Amino acid sequence: MSGSTLRMTWIFAATALLTAVQASASPAISGGVWFNYRMVTDSDFTSGPYNSDLDRETNGDVADEAFILYVDDEQKGRPWSFSSETRFGPGSFTDPENNSTGDSFTVHKAWVGYRFNESSQLKIGKSQVPFGWKTVNFWPGDLLLGGYGDQMDVGVKLSGQSDAISYGLAYYHADDWGETSTDSTDDNGHWGSSTTYRKVHTAVGNIDFKMSPDQSVGISAQFGGLQDLTPYAGPNPEDAAVDGSHSALNLHYSGDFDQLNAKAQLIRVKRDVPNVANNIKNWRAALELGYNAGDWLYYLDSSLAETDTTGNPADTVWAHAFGARYGYGPGWIYLEYLASNGDIDRNGDIYEADFSAFYASIDYYF
Repeated sequence: MSGSTLRMTWIFAATALLTAVQASASPAISGGVWFNYRMVTDSDFTSGPYNSDLDRETNGDVADEAFILYVDDEQKGRPWSFSSETRFGPGSFTDPENNSTGDSFTVHKAWVGYRFNESSQLKIGKSQVPFGWKTVNFWPGDLLLGGYGDQMDVGVKLSGQSDAISYGLAYYHADDWGETSTDSTDDNGHWGSSTTYRKVHTAVGNIDFKMSPDQSVGISAQFGGLQDLTPYAGPNPEDAAVDGSHSALNLHYSGDFDQLNAKAQLIRVKRDVPNVANNIKNWRAALELGYNAGDWLYYLDSSLAETDTTGNPADTVWAHAFGARYGYGPGWIYLEYLASNGDIDRNGDIYEADFSAFYASIDYYF
């Protein structure tokens, strides 16, 4: 089946599901669209979406279009619930070469929940990894958090909260559906590929302590295995052994001060990547500042990264995203400028490369 035929089949199925669910009038169902204008102003990359010479010729492009379908079901007096988000289109922020669908659509999240009481819940399926904090906009805000920002993995998560403490404990069998997918959707491209390795068998824990009603500090940790996928396409796929490992530790802070808000986090990353000679080691630091002014939010996402990996010659790299978000009712408009001199590769390590771009995005939800 061709990619376009498969995509149309899924869109038809989504439309049929939408009609059926609306008819039952039980779950809440909604949708959304987004697209983005991009103008690359400086780049060491030559591929089309990141080529500054091309964008100077064309004055940028309008792309990353997507349709999003949400289905949620939570009924008063019943402990069971369900939540899902499915995206269709090039702007789904998924990688067809390394996801479970082989196309530009993805199940971003889908979990079945059981609520024990008002303060604790168990989720089974694909859910957000409880690790640090998430940026205002997952792109370009993630920057050098790459691999540890908006992670969505498949497994089991227990979360709860009290007046002073909130926590999340999880086991994720893999970072996506299927045998070889390495796609965490918004945070993809930093956990191997379908022909190299993927993240598996990961335990995650997070706890946050409220120091005051508006300030909190927390610690997150995760550790697990890395599965070597290089034998998978051969005659003996059972040789795709879990013979690598990964771990990360995160210290974070969050505070709100009237119209101002601030977040900071420090991350230590270690990976023993299959078929890579030297273990990956690096530090990441991130800072987010925001100012609320009515329907506008002005923000800065900044991050630094420094490698300790033997043989990696990269210096300390930085990335900054200056942004403004306007809430116009049914959605948001984002105006963002990204400038960086480095990024994170598929092994989770640092490399140097100059890149800057202007983005103007709009989304609409119904």
